[in-house]
Amino acid sequence: MKKKIGIYAVLIVVICFMMLYRLDAYIMKPGSAYDVSKFVTVDSKEADSVGSLSLMTVAMQQATPFSYLWAKVQKYQKLMDIEQVRNPLEDDEEYNIRQLKLMSDSQFNAKYVAFQRAGLETKVHFNGVFILNVLDGGASDGILKAGDEIIEVDGQKITSQQMLVDLLKPKQLGDKVTIQFIRNEEQKQETITLQEIPNTQEHRAGLGISYTESKSIETMPKVTMKTEDIGGPSAGLMFTLEILDQLLDEDLTKGYAIAGTGEMLVDGSVGRIGGIDYKVIAADRDDMEIFFAPDDEISQEMKAKYPELESNYSTAVKTAKEIKTKMKIVPVKTVDDAISYLKQLQPK
Repeated sequence: MKKKIGIYAVLIVVICFMMLYRLDAYIMKPGSAYDVSKFVTVDSKEADSVGSLSLMTVAMQQATPFSYLWAKVQKYQKLMDIEQVRNPLEDDEEYNIRQLKLMSDSQFNAKYVAFQRAGLETKVHFNGVFILNVLDGGASDGILKAGDEIIEVDGQKITSQQMLVDLLKPKQLGDKVTIQFIRNEEQKQETITLQEIPNTQEHRAGLGISYTESKSIETMPKVTMKTEDIGGPSAGLMFTLEILDQLLDEDLTKGYAIAGTGEMLVDGSVGRIGGIDYKVIAADRDDMEIFFAPDDEISQEMKAKYPELESNYSTAVKTAKEIKTKMKIVPVKTVDDAISYLKQLQPK
């Protein structure tokens, strides 16, 4: 009896290990289509289109021994090393903050481009310098955090990312700087002694952080976007089209179920994204009829370095043929390509 109990105990431990232990690998698989009108609201406008505009997601999960082995034998699940997903210098929290920042930037660009195409004015405000990552062993380690926004240095208000660079450039090792920053909507102040920036060959004094600009946009009418559970930049194109659809009197969808993906850049071009093959599969499963795919160009240098690399559009077409979908794959280099396609589309 004791022997059986011992065997059962070992089995339980093994099963728990296989199901729960987190490996340094991720699994990507098809996600779902989400109607963008559920996330975007333009004041005094109604999302009354007959059809729909949907953003696409992929499902990402950290692998366990069991899910790793299962993914090995699944056609539409991809195993990825942790370095393919996360910057080697960032932890899980910093990765999540970076994804949310990418989403925030995507929303900014979507509003800016949509209002520009609608012929409406916007006001852009510089908020500060947004910290993406604090380097281990750097001057700010244990003081600043990813997600903080630097607004002043030594009493000088920061009005651009370059201004922060210029203020720190003449500083020497051991110099102290007083940083004003926002954390969780609360203003704080810290004095930091500059140190050599870790993992560089320059032997230069600095804060030991990576950062980007934080900007906000003021529009009339106001646009509200609720995307707490979605990260990354790939919904930018569909956000732009949804805002424009609500701003304009016409129905851009013409009654079709339209999906798509692609980063929205501030000049209106559509940027390359990851996992487009899985997004095509998900769109087909969710009965989408039209799919916008970034038609990015692969340079000769990139092709030489990565011979298997192809454009998002090429991958989307290949996947569509493989799964025998009736969904129309439409290439877009800019948001204007998508708008032009929708305007010439015959209503259902």
